[in-house]
Amino acid sequence: MLERRGRSARMQERRTKTNLAAPFVQRRIGLVSLIDEESVAIIERNADRILDEIGMDFRGDPETLEIFKAAGARVDRERVRFDPGWCREKIKTAPPVFTQHARNAARSVQIGGNAQLFCPSFGPPFVHDMEKGRRYATIHDFREITKLHYSLNAVHHSGGVVVEPVDLPVPVRHLHMAHSHLTLSDKPFMGAVTAPQRARDTIAMAKLAMGDDFVDQNCVLYSVVNTNAPLVMDETMLWALKEYAKAGQCTVVSPFVLGGAMSPVTVAATLAQVLAEVMACVSLIQLIRPGAPAVFGTFFSPLSLRTGAPTFGTPEGTQFQMCAKTLADRLGLPFHSVGALTASKVPDAQAGYESQSQLMGAVMAGVNFIIHATGCLEGLLTTGYEKIIMDADRCAALARFAQGIDFSETAQAMEAFAEIGPGGHFLGAAHTRENFESAFWMGDMSDNGTYEQWIAEGGAWQHDRASARVKQILGDYVAPDMDIAIRESLDDFVARRSFEITGEKA
Repeated sequence: MLERRGRSARMQERRTKTNLAAPFVQRRIGLVSLIDEESVAIIERNADRILDEIGMDFRGDPETLEIFKAAGARVDRERVRFDPGWCREKIKTAPPVFTQHARNAARSVQIGGNAQLFCPSFGPPFVHDMEKGRRYATIHDFREITKLHYSLNAVHHSGGVVVEPVDLPVPVRHLHMAHSHLTLSDKPFMGAVTAPQRARDTIAMAKLAMGDDFVDQNCVLYSVVNTNAPLVMDETMLWALKEYAKAGQCTVVSPFVLGGAMSPVTVAATLAQVLAEVMACVSLIQLIRPGAPAVFGTFFSPLSLRTGAPTFGTPEGTQFQMCAKTLADRLGLPFHSVGALTASKVPDAQAGYESQSQLMGAVMAGVNFIIHATGCLEGLLTTGYEKIIMDADRCAALARFAQGIDFSETAQAMEAFAEIGPGGHFLGAAHTRENFESAFWMGDMSDNGTYEQWIAEGGAWQHDRASARVKQILGDYVAPDMDIAIRESLDDFVARRSFEITGEKA
């Protein structure tokens, strides 16, 4: 019993020491690309042909059509066609690397370059935990999950719609979600994209928290718009794209593609389609505000052609990422894609295998912003409390992997060889004593003890340990500092806008 308490105390001490971890991963390993120069030329040529010969529909927004027409694109009703190379020329003003500023400057993240960061899942209407099972998510769940992600060093971003708070009216949900991200966390977060006024509200709240001038001159919001593949951008996404572009905030253009239904059944054809859609939409961002940050995003899930259901952790999903990253680099854009996806309904072995496969692929591909890195269950219909903890542990391990190997003089440990000599052991060496706390990565979720020790401590499975960790984190949670006047201004904004939208007091 004494040993158990001592080990627990040491683990807690290590966590306390690293409470404010590095705000993002700086990769020091190479990228894995599966596309050679000849294949790149084929995909880029096919994307140009798609945009030139077929075009892309921009629906429900005449202003967008006028912007394209004035810039020299060929507009026929809602269909826009582009000469080969036209979009690439417009995209050149987008920054290849930029900073998304957090409310706490120490949490600001680099988007692009050698930076890699892990972000929560986005959009599930359900939550799951081992005690209550699967249920509709509420604003209480949203807040608890935001607290978890704030407390996990391996997660670098607060995310956006970490779950849909279905107990709140749709027109005001965005207010309470942004309020939660700003008050319960000080990590960077995502903006609302489901209506232009919701985007404007998010920008206004960011200005209350960080200052009008600062937001006008810096990127503080990272927002994802999805094309309606194949080759359609609808009015809802267009409106959000325009609001964030005008405000100089980051817009990720991420075609949402279920392979075999929303794109042809091959990776090569899907790459050309996605590249075409991204180029057309990022060129619009640059026409609205040259220099506004923009990101090449992807969500590609092959359909099972037997059942029609999306699949995750497949070879094709990883192959796609390892090619699309190269295409993004050639456009000079940061790359955003998916992480720990699974179709499993509970945090079981299927969830672990599928999530690890997809997450490892994203890391090896060099995805700059890995969304859905924590919590995914049921193909993004559910966020799992325990799954968040288990995924975050994998993110921490992969972050250590991506940072590469230390070849410094200390790491070479020549003094240790001299001290120990042939036939000895290094457990008591001075070098070991000085470096043991940081020498090897040690996760919180894996049990590396003996079977007898595991049984003596209750025989808990990993999801049981994760459940206990959720309770411990939420029990220990302390909100980040916020000036009382800023907090009151955010509270007042939510109350006022809620009344304006619904006619009822919040």
